[in-house]
Amino acid sequence: MRYQDAGVNIDEADRAVSSIRKLARETFTPGVLTDIGAFGACYSLAGWKKPVLISSADGVGTKIKVAFLTGRHDTVGEDLVNHCVNDIAVQGAVPLFFLDYFATGTLDAGVAAQVVAGLARGCRRNGCALIGGETAEMPGLYAPGEYDLAGFIVGAAERRALIAGKRIRAGDVLLGLPSNGLHTNGYSLARKLLFEVAGYTPSTVVPEMGGTVADALLQVHRSYLKPIRALAEKGLLLGAAHITGGGLTDNTPRMLPEGLAAEIDTRAWTIPPIFELLRRLGNLPEDDYRRTFNLGIGMILAVPGPAGSPQMRRAEKVLRTLGEPYLVAGQVVPQERRGARVVYR
Repeated sequence: MRYQDAGVNIDEADRAVSSIRKLARETFTPGVLTDIGAFGACYSLAGWKKPVLISSADGVGTKIKVAFLTGRHDTVGEDLVNHCVNDIAVQGAVPLFFLDYFATGTLDAGVAAQVVAGLARGCRRNGCALIGGETAEMPGLYAPGEYDLAGFIVGAAERRALIAGKRIRAGDVLLGLPSNGLHTNGYSLARKLLFEVAGYTPSTVVPEMGGTVADALLQVHRSYLKPIRALAEKGLLLGAAHITGGGLTDNTPRMLPEGLAAEIDTRAWTIPPIFELLRRLGNLPEDDYRRTFNLGIGMILAVPGPAGSPQMRRAEKVLRTLGEPYLVAGQVVPQERRGARVVYR
């Protein structure tokens, strides 16, 4: 018997690695010291004075199920990179390098190349090097045509430039940056509602979605690195919260010091139609709705208040100069005794 008789095709793996190597090299930055294929990837921190490394690991969740249904595999990699970039950017990190984990039952070099093309595109756009990873073929562990995708990112910030939310005070302003659809959260519920309850297919055109179901669900998770870096470099960013699983309710408090809460003005923005469609299809309870989906806001930024103060106006000017849309989502308030950390008005 050969290894291939057990379901593992080494030749197909070699073809996959060959295409991956070229894509990864296009993302290399001056800090990269090793080529793809080394046992361990090496990266130099030359030029940093007192760097603090900031890392995160994540996956794409069941959004990849939509990729399986449509045969479109070139977006989920960029989703993964942007999600991880946002997770470390909120603490002041500049992304340095990224590693991926791609696992499947039967390796298809063409599919793997599409996924890695998305990873490489996300890395290039965020100035991050794709320096390594793992491509695993494990027969019997995954259903035919399916795979799993995860990533690990490392960034750095000078110790003095860390963003930990410690300077946030009552009266500071919360700015919201719009999301680009569901991003990478709530897909288990969204798929159940759209495909099982509503009976849609990926090619169904739904007016509330502005196109097909597949197009709406495969919208790429936005990166907020540029506006975060721009505000941080001006000393105008006190804290930031990436609105992922748990929504505004669970994520906004993660940047707040003890004793403070976020007061969110629900009249400040119109929830995009795709979320309202999902709420109607499932008759979703309000709390579940807010904790499952981002509802149109992918990032919350805390900037110096009060509203209308010179510093707040400077922050708004920075975002306008970048062409970054934003809204005033609320403010920081004292937390009531044993009260909620997020209050909706």
